[in-house]
Amino acid sequence: MTTAFLDGNVFVGDGRILERATVVVEGPRIVKVSRGAAAPRGARRISLRGRTLLPGLIDCHVHLCLDASPDPMTALLAEPPARTTLKAARFARLTLLAGVTTVRDMGGPGGIDLSLRDAVAAGLVQGPRILASGRVVCMTGGHGWPFGRQADGPDEVRKAVREQLRAGVDLVKLMATGGVMTPGVEPGSAQLSQEEMRAGVEEAHKAGRRTAAHAQGGQGVLNALRAGIDSIEHGVFLSQEAVELMLGRDVPLIPTLSVYNLEEQGPAAGIPDFALEKTGRVKPAHLKSLALARQAGVTIALGTDAGIPFNRHGGNLGELKRLVEMGGLSAGEALRAGTLTAARVLGLDRDLGSVEAGKLADLVVVEGNPLDEIGRLGRAEAIAVVMKEGEIFKAEPREP
Repeated sequence: MTTAFLDGNVFVGDGRILERATVVVEGPRIVKVSRGAAAPRGARRISLRGRTLLPGLIDCHVHLCLDASPDPMTALLAEPPARTTLKAARFARLTLLAGVTTVRDMGGPGGIDLSLRDAVAAGLVQGPRILASGRVVCMTGGHGWPFGRQADGPDEVRKAVREQLRAGVDLVKLMATGGVMTPGVEPGSAQLSQEEMRAGVEEAHKAGRRTAAHAQGGQGVLNALRAGIDSIEHGVFLSQEAVELMLGRDVPLIPTLSVYNLEEQGPAAGIPDFALEKTGRVKPAHLKSLALARQAGVTIALGTDAGIPFNRHGGNLGELKRLVEMGGLSAGEALRAGTLTAARVLGLDRDLGSVEAGKLADLVVVEGNPLDEIGRLGRAEAIAVVMKEGEIFKAEPREP
């Protein structure tokens, strides 16, 4: 079926804004982007008057198996895998309806993320396109160990990564440091060594997979970068040396500022005290690190860590407002972080991330202009239409 989005503003994804433009979709792909309001005969017509058309948004860091409850790790470990799977399917649908058409799932138990990825691709459930990392690779007792693959020494890490590759992961996640949500673990402490991570990165790269590092400490970040990691997640306690390495090797930062949703709830919400204490301790360093990276020109991509306390699936695009208000990005820079930049981080920019002829028709229509008010993208009622690969998943189109 042919669909024509008519006569409105189009945020291309590369910084350009087209005014009074029309975008034509045939099957799963965009076939034409032009100025004016001409539509092919017989096409389904969707008005863009008073609206803005965007590329489908991309979240580079989610956990679909975590439920955003006050203590999601405990909840995950207490429930049967079947329940986790059903919840994850629901979270995937909520994410898609919020305008996020692609996600990178950054760790879950029992291959659930892999099965959900395949179910979405087969049309069994509705959800965004999923790149799945399977089980995170961490040191014994390291951050994420309850659902990770614990490994010590380069040879064991190499084996752990090979296991994830055998399972069919799209990328490999390595835990360079401690974190907030694992009790008894210090966020800033280095965990997997440089040699261990190098072994893991080499195995992933041999198989054509990208790698990502959970990295919330200065030495751990450096270990990951020297090991050849492809992206830094969170990036707390960045040093000037780390930033220079990131620039020199074109390693992006995914800052995940939505982690501070839990801080705003406070202890009365049931969040474990250790998580609140560690969050309050790392926040100033996190914001300072992001400012250092942004001012130096490090690539910044959108990621939320959705699934941790009160960081709800479907609320992903609230991260855009945080990137502007807490991270100092302009609205246009934040949107690029969630579109073409994110597509490049995932290696999907040939098909995704911008509104261009030949690309997959992942498109979102939002009421008004998000460049004037970036926070509107975080409100469900502002998302008028969600299309993924030419299929509309949200809203009846408004006739012109």
